[in-house]
Amino acid sequence: MDTFYEALRLVAQPDVLIAILLASIYGLVVGSLPGLSATMATALLVPITFYLSPIAAIATIIAASAMAIFSGDIPGCLLRIPGTPASAAYTDEAYAMTRKGQPELALGICLWFSAIGGIMGTVSLIVLAPPLAEMALQFSTYEYFWLALLGLMCSTLVARSSPIKAIASMLIGLLIACIGMENPAGTPRFTFGLTDLLGGIEPIPALVGVFALSEVMRAMATAEPPRLPSRRFGSILKGMWALTLRYPRPQVRGNIVGIIIGVLPGAGADMAAWVSYAMSKRLSKEPEKFGSGHPEGLIEAGASNNASLASGWVPSLLFGIPGDTITAIAIGVLFMKGLNPGPTLFTDKASSMYALYIIFIIANILMIPLGIAMIRIASFVLRAPRAAIMPVIVLLCAVGSFATGNNLFLVVTLAGFGVIGYVMERNGFPVAALVLGIIMGTMVEQNFVTSLIKSDGSIWPFFSRPVAAVLAALTFAALLWPVFVWLSRLRWRRAA
Repeated sequence: MDTFYEALRLVAQPDVLIAILLASIYGLVVGSLPGLSATMATALLVPITFYLSPIAAIATIIAASAMAIFSGDIPGCLLRIPGTPASAAYTDEAYAMTRKGQPELALGICLWFSAIGGIMGTVSLIVLAPPLAEMALQFSTYEYFWLALLGLMCSTLVARSSPIKAIASMLIGLLIACIGMENPAGTPRFTFGLTDLLGGIEPIPALVGVFALSEVMRAMATAEPPRLPSRRFGSILKGMWALTLRYPRPQVRGNIVGIIIGVLPGAGADMAAWVSYAMSKRLSKEPEKFGSGHPEGLIEAGASNNASLASGWVPSLLFGIPGDTITAIAIGVLFMKGLNPGPTLFTDKASSMYALYIIFIIANILMIPLGIAMIRIASFVLRAPRAAIMPVIVLLCAVGSFATGNNLFLVVTLAGFGVIGYVMERNGFPVAALVLGIIMGTMVEQNFVTSLIKSDGSIWPFFSRPVAAVLAALTFAALLWPVFVWLSRLRWRRAA
């Protein structure tokens, strides 16, 4: 109980409360602008976190990402342009409801059930993380190696593109992680004689470049989105309680699917939304109504994407393995603030963990009043000219990258990864797998080499320990699954 009171005291600090409020407003605005994703909103916050206390820094990440995931639904509902990838799954359904003259109902569903899903995801974080932390304390380098490798394989499984392209992206990320001399042998690798590369590739400029700068390049190559016509909205939350009572199963399914997918490394809110919307249509008693403005799919997918956002912090806090691209950025901020992810975080700094739970709940409760206000002023935000927004984003990216190490080479790194991210997205290569490879490459290599040193070069302990054996089996299953799917399709085509 003393830990809980200490957590409340940490959250009640003026700087933390102000950070939550301002980051919430910022997340709502950025998420509602077409093309600017929740990941981009989070990445642009990183330079600001340098000057905040640890709890305030994490609060900005949590609040901004939760709000951005919801507000991405606003342009999707009103313009048929998803504000974030997570809202793309049900954009057509929401826009169909708007064309029927029910934009308030569509936006109300997205707001109400996103908030409920976020709270359910937080509950899962509170329930799942402590027992998993106790189990993780028993892990050695053998288990951590398989766990990191499993995370990389999962990132290829859940990618919407070809599994081959996802694996290629992941391998490119692992190659980038090899750069520098921060390896078990202390030998410079792939530095090409450049002293700036001896320390390796800084993750933050790479992340900001891949997600934020590449989005700017993509926006430059596409037409300006249509303007939203001026219209005053009616009551946003009218009828939400009736829908809550009418569709209990889609809510529960959406929350469960979101929590499960959120825990999988590399999956994230967009995957949760797509899976939940597809499942809702498959299990619905009225599947013929989907696509015509039916609320059932909106309810399930909206609940799922925000539930996955909170549960994605489970592997991030326990093992330092990103649950999604947002927590990949958050891990960097955690390390920077001395809150190193790992099972000991739950024992040594338990009050900080309770503070994180409280911030999640506050952010999701705050989403309702701020979300209503954002919907009211949506027409003004969506009228902002792209030509005024994009230069500001480029400037923020450059300043944030430079501030990471006060080194101009980091701005060059930002530009390089911006081009890499743009080219990969244009050709269907998922950048999330690339990011996971960069972040987790060091973890895989160090645990593998340390384990071989402990076992005197024998690979038997990698399979003889019970937990390691289970994780190894799961890893090989994830690796061979695309091959199994390919063989099944080949057999089906020949049979046809």
